[in-house]
Formats: sequence, C-alpha cells, structure tokens
Amino acid sequence: MNKQAAYDTVISQIVAVLDGEENMTARMATISCLLSEAFPDRFFWTGFYIVDETKENELVVGPYQGTLGCLRIQYGRGVCGTAAASMETQIVEDVHAVKNHIACDSRTNSEIVVPVVDKTGELLAVLDVDSTEFDAFDDVDQENLERMVATIFAS
Repeated sequence: MNKQAAYDTVISQIVAVLDGEENMTARMATISCLLSEAFPDRFFWTGFYIVDETKENELVVGPYQGTLGCLRIQYGRGVCGTAAASMETQIVEDVHAVKNHIACDSRTNSEIVVPVVDKTGELLAVLDVDSTEFDAFDDVDQENLERMVATIFAS
C-alpha cells in the first residue's frame, strides 16, 4: 500500500473510532496508537506534547507510543518547541544537524512536528513523530497529519 493510501485508511479509522469521544487523553492515545501501528517501519516515536496550563510556554509529554519521551519542552527549544512557538509544522531531515535539538532518544534521525489547535486557533499540543530513518517525512506526511489533527481537534 502506498503512503497516501495508508494515510487515507488510518485517518478513516481514527475518525471512526473517535466519533463522539470528547476526552482529549483518549483522543491523543488513540491517534498515537493507530498512527504507530499504520507505519511501524517508519514511525519510531509517535505522540503528543501538551500545552501545560500551569507553566508558561511549556509543553508536557502526553500520550505516546515508543521509547521514553522527554517530560517537558520549552517553547522555542528543539523541534517540538519550535513548532509550538511558531505554530507551523516542522519537518527535519536530520535532527543531528539542528543546533537546539533535544535528543530524547539518540536513535531518532528525522522528525515531523505538527501543531494541534482547537476551533479558536489556540494551541492545545503538538503531534510529534520521530523516525530512525533520515529524511523520512515529506509533504505527504505533512498534508495528512495536518488534515487529521484539524479534523479531530479543530472541527
């Protein structure tokens, strides 16, 4: 199955499973699980860093699939913090070339991070996907992951 077809299938599954589910943790856990299962050879770490309402400009680890994640990330720090601060998807071909990259697991070589916003455009979290492959993510990943988070969280 090609990548677009795999995304179409998994996004349909995610939307169906989450139909009527309002709990944010349940939504994020389900998304992390199903995305990880859909791309097991490419998605090494799949999960969310959630805006911490008790700390200014800080993300805290949320539901994920994979090895131990960083517990907290400041806005502007690393790929996740940059996505949170800029509100723009970040695709990094080689995380080792990023000066402020946070190495939660040294086996990660590339990464995509998508901001997750609510209906009002307020940042809720970032969706972080890491790969052990270099240059594992492209426009197809960006378009589909952005579409998925918009469908689940902003509609």
